[in-house]
Amino acid sequence: MQREQQLLERVAPASRRADPERDARVALRRQIARLERELSAMLAERFPFLYAPEGAAPHSRAGPRLPDLGELERERDHLAARLQELRRAAAARSEHERRARERLERMRLEPARYRFARLPVRDLGQPGCGVWRVRPRLGLIGMLAGWWQLTLSSGCPLPRGSRSTRGPAHRG
Repeated sequence: MQREQQLLERVAPASRRADPERDARVALRRQIARLERELSAMLAERFPFLYAPEGAAPHSRAGPRLPDLGELERERDHLAARLQELRRAAAARSEHERRARERLERMRLEPARYRFARLPVRDLGQPGCGVWRVRPRLGLIGMLAGWWQLTLSSGCPLPRGSRSTRGPAHRG
C-alpha cells in the first residue's frame, strides 16, 4: 500500500495531494486494514475456542467497483463492532478458563470433596478431549475407605461402531 502511494505521488503529486475525498478514502482503507488484521490475529490466537460470527464476510456485489465513502465507513463500523464482540467473547472465555484452572487446583488439593467430579481439558483452554476426574483409588474399596484421587484420562475415545483391525477376530 505504501509503495503504491509513493508511485502515485511521483506520477501526479499536486493533483493527488489536493483531493480531500481521496485522502478520506485512503484513511478509511487503512483503518479497515488495521481492523481486519486485529480481527484475524484474535481469531487465529484463540482458535478453536473462539469462532468468527455468522455472516462475517462482507456482502460483495458482482464485478469490480469503487465503494463510496459511506460504504467504506459502514464497512469500518461493521468491522469495529465485530472486533468488540470478539473481544467480549475472548474475555468471557478467558474468565471461564481461569475459573476452570482454579477448580482443577481445588480438585487437586481436596479430591475427597469433589467426588466423581469431571473437568474437560477444553475448559482449561487446552486442545484434545482428555478429562480430569476425581475417582476412588481402588474402586469400591477405595470409595468406602475414602481414598480419592485426581486422574487425567488418556485422551479421545475410539469411534463407536467400528472395530479395531489389530484384534484376534480380524486375523486371517
